[in-house]
Amino acid sequence: MIRVCLIEDQTLVREGLETLLQLTTDIQVVATARTGREGLSILADHKPDVVLLDVRMPEMSGLQVLEAIAASAVEQRVIILTTFDDDAVILESCRLGAKGFLLKDISLSMLTEAIRTVAAGGTMFSPIMTERLLRAIRSSRVTDESNPERLTDRELEILRLMTGGFSNGEIGFALKVAEGTVKNHVSNILNKLDVRDRVRAVLKAIEMGYLSGV
Repeated sequence: MIRVCLIEDQTLVREGLETLLQLTTDIQVVATARTGREGLSILADHKPDVVLLDVRMPEMSGLQVLEAIAASAVEQRVIILTTFDDDAVILESCRLGAKGFLLKDISLSMLTEAIRTVAAGGTMFSPIMTERLLRAIRSSRVTDESNPERLTDRELEILRLMTGGFSNGEIGFALKVAEGTVKNHVSNILNKLDVRDRVRAVLKAIEMGYLSGV
């Protein structure tokens, strides 16, 4: 069972999402909060597999909650679920460690797919969010002073597939290689780019020009 915490200030949305997720057999909402501060409290108490987090909330915004999570020693897999689609917010939420960014008008099937994907260690950004994210990265690109080890052609191929949120298994199927081989390549990519997860790897690669043609 995938344990979910829902942090959302609008009562109708919060209760509606909780009711919809109860229709699934493998996802359980274990706690809800209406403010960011309450949200941090329930995360500490319940330690969920996935967090659904709104952006605009009283007391603490979703980005402030992400900052607090990033500063803590406890890893949380967070999906931003909001009506607010500002490019800067998308980029900042990714830099703070969000594993997904979805608009609230998505279907239940897409939401549950995102929860399952993120719970399994993947990332999930809707296609329109991916395009906005890439545009935001390009507009805020910075020069990297370091000289990391060059990525191989195969690593670049896998990195491009990672931008679409594909899992190791899906990448392996597409490239006709074993999932374990993809996992090793992903580990090498993270090490070479000096990042700790797949989202940051994609951000760093675009900033450094590896994916300028994406």
